[in-house]
Amino acid sequence: MIAENVAAFDILLVEDEQADAHLVRSALKESKVFCTLHHAVDGIEALAFLRRQGECYRAAPRPDMILLDLNMPRMNGREFLAQVKLDEALKAIPVVVLTTSDVERDIVASYHLGAAGYITKPVDMEQFIDAIRQLGSYWFVLTRLPKKD
Repeated sequence: MIAENVAAFDILLVEDEQADAHLVRSALKESKVFCTLHHAVDGIEALAFLRRQGECYRAAPRPDMILLDLNMPRMNGREFLAQVKLDEALKAIPVVVLTTSDVERDIVASYHLGAAGYITKPVDMEQFIDAIRQLGSYWFVLTRLPKKD
């Protein structure tokens, strides 16, 4: 959906399940969202990436969007979202929750913590690809994002 002349975007996927991370990667490719996908397995690793902590993250790019699973070990998605939105340097990055939970309290809590969107992962692959296509079209074609630092 993204025009060929548009620069690629950086997306940070915070997802502990490798199969789901592969599914997101495939859906982005299939839906022609031209981006670089960075992957963190939990909130602690994602914060290190965002804050450029440690040798391996020193040159980490500032993502244009964070796709966030809620249910993860060590630091779950709600805890991570709260940390990001309290950090002056990070709070402007849009965080879209992408999770299997369709529980109302998870949806409400995510928005109260500052999520920019909430998507329940479709089980059907075609529906999943379509959801990613629509997300990419909205965030990277229709909306205007601030310039990166």
